[in-house]
This record gives sequence, C-alpha cells and structure tokens, in this order.
Amino acid sequence: MEAAVEKKETEQEEQQLPHARKDDAPAAAEEDEADSEETERRNRDLKAGLHPLRRKLVLWYTRRTPGARSQAYEDNIKKIIDFSTVESFWVCYCHLARPSSLPSPSDLHLFKDGIRPLWEDAANQNGGKWIIRFKKAVSGRFWEDLVLVLVGDQLEYSDDVCGAVLSVRFNEDILSVWNRNASDHQAVMALRDSIKRHLKLPHSYLMEYKPHDASRRDNSSYRNTWLRG
Repeated sequence: MEAAVEKKETEQEEQQLPHARKDDAPAAAEEDEADSEETERRNRDLKAGLHPLRRKLVLWYTRRTPGARSQAYEDNIKKIIDFSTVESFWVCYCHLARPSSLPSPSDLHLFKDGIRPLWEDAANQNGGKWIIRFKKAVSGRFWEDLVLVLVGDQLEYSDDVCGAVLSVRFNEDILSVWNRNASDHQAVMALRDSIKRHLKLPHSYLMEYKPHDASRRDNSSYRNTWLRG
C-alpha cells in the first residue's frame, strides 16, 4: 500500500515538473555547436599568434539607386568581408570608405557572423533597434566609435546584440544598434545606457527604439518609433 502511494506521489511530482519543448532541443544543439566552433576558431587564431575577437563579424553594404525601379531589399545587400581577429579587422577598416564619401541612400551593416541584416532573419525577427540621428559633420566619428565598441564586444547584454547599421541619407546619417529581444525591457534599456556611455553621447541627442515587427508592418526602418530616451 505504501509503495503504491509513493508511486502515485512520484507521478504527480513528475507531472508538475516543467518539460522542455520539443523544438528547444535542436535550437540548443545548434547554439552549442556554434559556441564550439567559435572556441575552436579562437584557439587556432591564438596558436597563430593573432588576437581573436569573441565573435566573428561580417561587413555588408547596401546601395539603392534613387528613382530606379523598386528592387527587393535582400537583393541589394552585398557582403564585403568578414573578420575574426584584431589584425584582420584593421586591415579591413583601413581600406573602408568613410561615411562622408558614401552616396545617399546607402547603408553599412556590421553584424555577427550567421546573422543577416534583415528584419526577417531568425536572430532579428523578435528584436528591434535603437536609433540615433546625426548631422553629417559628426556621424563618421560616432560610427567609428560604435564599430570599435562592437569589435571589442563592450556593450552590456552583448549576447543580445545582433549588429549595427550606418544609414547614409541626404540630410542626415543614422546609426542603429539591433538587438534580439524587443520584449526584454531591462535588456533594451540597459543597451540604450551602454550605447550612450560608450559613445559619450551628448544629452542633446535623442535615442529612439523601434521593434522590427513594427517596421515590417509599416515598411519603414526609422519612422513611427515606439520608445524614446
């Protein structure tokens, strides 16, 4: 009788335990595999006498011709180069065109390897971006500072950061930092404060936040922002 009671209690306890969703296992396995590959890459770079970055990064470029027939945004995104060490970053950056020399409208995207600079990418689809608008005379300095912050993996909640974009427009330039989870208010606000601190952003500059699902609905990256701070 006691054994039967114990068995019943055990079954009830097991029913109360949270069970992992079936689709969580493949995602966790992919993350573990990616982390293992990153570790192997860093070890190879160290053995070669290089200084490995925590994450491999990819630089993309978008150029849209004004007045031309509308073309799918994804078709316009071109991969320029990737780098995974301090040395390869500086080789790339020293030959990179500065914002003042880029045509309008165009975009530079610096994203973690495996994440494409698209709202629909799996890493971005539930996220959003912090937006800062700059006069053209100062945008280059702030973009360079932001690039160095990303390369150095210095932002808080850095695992939640996907990448950054420089958008060159006719009357202004816009910097944006993309994150994975727009619903995590604490991470979103901590990212804002970290950006302000690392860029030494003057108090006169306004930061705006917009989730990517809102961008998909109104087909706009920078209009109708939801949060300001």
